[in-house]
Amino acid sequence: MSKIKVQEMTEIIKKQIQSYEQDVKLENIGKVLSVGDGIAIVYGLQQAMLGELLEFPKDVKGLVFNLEEHHVGVILLGRSELIKEGDLVKTTKRIFEVPVGEELLGRVVNPLGEPLDAGGAINAKKYLPVERRAQGVMQRGSINASMETGIKVIDALVPIGRGQRELIIGDRQTGKTTLAIDTIINQKGKDTICIYVAIGQKESSVSALAELFSQHQALEYTIIVSAGASKEGTMLYLAPFAGVTMGEYFMEQGKDVLIVYDDLSKHAVAYRELSLLLRRPPGREAYPGDVFYLHSRLLERSARLSDKLGGGSITALPIIETKAGDISAYISTNVISITDGQIFLEAELFYSGIRPAINAGLSVSRVGGAAQWKAMKKVAGTIRINLANYRELESFAQFGSDLDASAKKRLERGRKTVEILKQDVHELIDMPTQILTVYALSEGHMDDLNIEQVKQLESEINQALHMNNLGKKIHKHLVETKNLPDKKDLDDFITGLKRLV
Repeated sequence: MSKIKVQEMTEIIKKQIQSYEQDVKLENIGKVLSVGDGIAIVYGLQQAMLGELLEFPKDVKGLVFNLEEHHVGVILLGRSELIKEGDLVKTTKRIFEVPVGEELLGRVVNPLGEPLDAGGAINAKKYLPVERRAQGVMQRGSINASMETGIKVIDALVPIGRGQRELIIGDRQTGKTTLAIDTIINQKGKDTICIYVAIGQKESSVSALAELFSQHQALEYTIIVSAGASKEGTMLYLAPFAGVTMGEYFMEQGKDVLIVYDDLSKHAVAYRELSLLLRRPPGREAYPGDVFYLHSRLLERSARLSDKLGGGSITALPIIETKAGDISAYISTNVISITDGQIFLEAELFYSGIRPAINAGLSVSRVGGAAQWKAMKKVAGTIRINLANYRELESFAQFGSDLDASAKKRLERGRKTVEILKQDVHELIDMPTQILTVYALSEGHMDDLNIEQVKQLESEINQALHMNNLGKKIHKHLVETKNLPDKKDLDDFITGLKRLV
């Protein structure tokens, strides 16, 4: 029996003591009390934070939504049928995050940032929390650059500035989504990142939309975030927050972002569903008391950053669906009071063939005027009054009453104004063409033309601005200065074109 070398043993033990690292891991573990409808009630997580990510068995994740005295309410991100009563739940000490960055451009993803298209995995290098504080007052800059939509009635009457929140509101099937889609398509070549958040829409509609963007070469600068109608309320609730987080990444890089929430009515309904399942006290129309805060904290994240922070912006176009044109409903009035103006679409106008069916009297832009092209501001000043006069005179003319020459002239100009503001789906018009068409109308150049000739003149203006020498000169002046060129040049240009009509 060999002798034990005490000295060697001592050295080995000393080395082991030195290399020993404390490997005690404290975990906060709870137990599922009940589960159903995408909601789990978990007991025993005293240290859980609001918005914290939780780990359930079978790789299902959850988000802490309610903090009660003895338990927490969790919304499940994944297949809730895999979770059963008695399952163990762990806290992660991490707030829920989504992937952000250029890797998402041109992709259709769910609110967790997972791909829904056939483009393979998304290898994002950066993640950001879904719930982030909105930029403070001192971090914001003034809204002074225009977000051109390519839609005449919007660019002339309710202009949108970069960093603005402009609500699109109206009944079902009046063209709300079409306005938002056309605005995204019109950003081609303008170095603007677009995010379209589809909340509670059919999967087939989102697929058709991705195809449409692809045809117009708009998908390459667009991210589609989709929470389909078949998904749990959890996904519908998270979708707009995930979308704006993806947008904030680009805004902080100094880029301009356009985000469309289609639509926040379904978002509010999903939030109501989650809140009622978690036994939160219901308020008006059974919505929880903090439904106003839900939308205000979402929409306040759209802003224009100050030049010191790079001058990036997020422009938001939230959509709200009304019933029978009632804009005084709870969610409608909430969102109207949060946004910087609204575009109101009217079913009556839509069915009478006036499309886009925008009611110029009820549509306003509270800050966009500061960002509007100076040239457009000058020529479009009288359009709203002309339209209001036209509506009034039209109702008189229906009774067959005799109108004097002046009233007849105003009625005729009103008809031509309505005709000029009509636009087909995806028929987008650049700002110089819009400005010259409105100029020709307001200066009386169209008074001696009939309705068909008015549309023809607009088409001639569009072509001549890119083809004849005077047209190119006017186009260059408008684009570079955003101001009207010499009046004589404009009158000569339009008079010359009228001969072709």
